[in-house]
Parts: sequence; C-alpha cells; structure tokens
Amino acid sequence: MNDDSTLESSQTDWKTLENMKDEDIDLSEIPEVTAEQIARATLRVGGKSVSRRKVRVNIYLDAEVVAYFKAQAGGRGYQTLVNEALKESIRREGIETLLRRVIREELSLGAEPA
Repeated sequence: MNDDSTLESSQTDWKTLENMKDEDIDLSEIPEVTAEQIARATLRVGGKSVSRRKVRVNIYLDAEVVAYFKAQAGGRGYQTLVNEALKESIRREGIETLLRRVIREELSLGAEPA
C-alpha cells in the first residue's frame, strides 16, 4: 500500500486462519440451507449463470464445424448456436431418423478405401 491509499489495513489474523482446521470453525450461528433455498438458488460456473436445463458435456467436433459456428456467432456464444442447431435438427428430422442417418454416414466413412 502506498501513502495515498484510502484502504485500511485488515485486522484479520490471517496466520491464525491459515493454520485453523475445519473442525475448529464455529458454525453454530450459521443456519442450515433448506431444499427450497437450493431450488431457488442461481447456479453459477466461473461467475456466469448456468441454466438448470443444460448439462455440461465435452465432445469432439470437426474443426470446420466449430469454425462455422464461431463465424456465425462472431466468436462469442457459438455453443448456443450449436445447441439450437441440434435442437432444430431433432425437431425437423426426429431423433431416430437422425441417429440412423448419422450411423450410416459414419459406417460408410469407415468403409472407404484409404
């Protein structure tokens, strides 16, 4: 801190806190969290709100697919566009028909001579 600082120095004994064990912390004045509170809570990951209707997954996509959606989204929010495209594809074609087509395409790629 420099002399021009308007911040007061902390009165917290950080050394004591660093050495404190979990069982030494007095939680008696902290009320239990109810199921209702959890249901109303905003779920955040990395500080950003996360919809409870969405599930985080890791998938591999072709580079050109990612490049296409990033270009469409201007670099931000492309995952939302991918999600919307997948939902639209399911609505339009039906999941069973879509799955059969994708499996046929994947099998035909494996059958091509190298």
